[in-house]
Amino acid sequence: MKYNRLFLCILIAFFAIGCKQKSTSKISYERPNIIFIMSDDHAYQAIGAYGSKMNETPNIDRLANEGMRFDKAFVTNSICSPSRAVVLTGKHSHLNGVRDNINVFDSTQQTYPKLLQKAGYETAVIGKWHLKSQPTGFDYWKVLPDQGHYYNPDFRTPEGIVQEQGYVTDIITDMALEWLDVKRDKAKPFMMMYHHKAPHREWLPAMEHLTDFKADLIAEPESLFDDYKGRGRAAKEAEMKISDHMGLSNDNKMDPKIVKSLGFEQFMGWYEGAYRNNLARMTEKEKAAWNKVYGPINRDFEKNTPRGKDLIRWKYQRYMQDYLACIKSVDENIGRVLDYLEERGLAENTIVVYTSDQGFYLGEHGWFDKRFMYEESFRTPLLVRWPRMIKSGTVNSDLVQNLDFAETFLDAAGVEIPKDMQGKSMLPLFEGNNQNWRDAVYYHYWEYPGIHAVKRHYGLRTKTHKLIHFYYDIDEWELYDLEKDPNEMMNLIDDPSYELVKQDLIKKLENLRKQYHDTDSLNQAILKSDLNR
Repeated sequence: MKYNRLFLCILIAFFAIGCKQKSTSKISYERPNIIFIMSDDHAYQAIGAYGSKMNETPNIDRLANEGMRFDKAFVTNSICSPSRAVVLTGKHSHLNGVRDNINVFDSTQQTYPKLLQKAGYETAVIGKWHLKSQPTGFDYWKVLPDQGHYYNPDFRTPEGIVQEQGYVTDIITDMALEWLDVKRDKAKPFMMMYHHKAPHREWLPAMEHLTDFKADLIAEPESLFDDYKGRGRAAKEAEMKISDHMGLSNDNKMDPKIVKSLGFEQFMGWYEGAYRNNLARMTEKEKAAWNKVYGPINRDFEKNTPRGKDLIRWKYQRYMQDYLACIKSVDENIGRVLDYLEERGLAENTIVVYTSDQGFYLGEHGWFDKRFMYEESFRTPLLVRWPRMIKSGTVNSDLVQNLDFAETFLDAAGVEIPKDMQGKSMLPLFEGNNQNWRDAVYYHYWEYPGIHAVKRHYGLRTKTHKLIHFYYDIDEWELYDLEKDPNEMMNLIDDPSYELVKQDLIKKLENLRKQYHDTDSLNQAILKSDLNR
């Protein structure tokens, strides 16, 4: 009897230890492969599955048609490096240490790739990294240095810098497929971060797509000529207007000599250098193809120079034509990866996620770039396909964030989620269960003073309202009714009819800041360190 009891105790202890490593979804399945696809600055407005009228994205749409489309997916900090650090750690910027594009990611800290690797996954990151430090937690890595280049790009590897010939989106996909087919250990489940540079500024299309949108007239957003009435200083003072801050040379591909001869002043001194550096990356054959397309555009601009609102419209069209052409390459290459999974019989048990590191302004409010908590940069596309778990063609309207990716991947793999991670596993949402889900998401942007001059701010969004506090050199609050004013044109913070709504949102915001440990004392310490930096 004594030995039977001892054996029973050992069995119970062993079972308890094993349970810790199981998925919280309470569903038994073979551990899935994970392909996490992230582009850079891909606005949801430019995806067919989200209703785009300006372009088609048939391969990205496959993920929506065969999986789940999230209509209320957001970031915690709308800028490249911080977004990537949040994804890796499952923690807000003030805790993972990357609040802006200047901070260096501490690669010794806990990340979901390290935890998956420890649990027996083969891991890889290929493409954009943009965190300055060397990737850790990966069995294989080959990443762009910093922002990287579109044409004939360099890549960082454990052995040093190597240059590849061709177009960056194609090359990243070639490397991803090579790793999947040849280099990985096929005895293990895998997790691959397949990350594109495109469609980041300066929107340089592949040679075969240079002319694809040049004859198109892209519909202008309603707020292209926004005068920012009804909002505070932050929107008025931001330096991301297509009219004043977009470069005719680097962004619109105009020869700097022509720009100068016509009396235009470049907003920033590096614009001309960026234009020439991009051309210098090309082979002679590529330069010839480039000049065949952009030469006539330059000559027409010189002959029929637009001014005033006509210039803004011209710049918008040029911007959007190149931006959409970059997305076309991303979509085609995602199709190559999806086809590979189908051909190798891997699609059924592979989670494929498509998202962007943040949203982007496609002329809304007269802007390009991101950073603000306003919807176009705060919201991001998110499409997830997992045939064994997600019903085809489903749409989710719950509030999710890039803060949730780490927890979701760990949960799907049956790996215990660390208690210090701040997001939530989305597995219950995959199954259609949104009980006890959050009713608000939190945001904090830090990079000011800095490029584009978007002031520091934090805030929250519910399904119906948004509250923002701009601070540092100003102290202004903004409140938006997203049901009545989805374009966020009128600040209601002083509207007496919204007093109860405002007080409720302020209380929610205070609670979220406590929940995520984003305190005023911490902010003061960070501000002091930033001033001394």
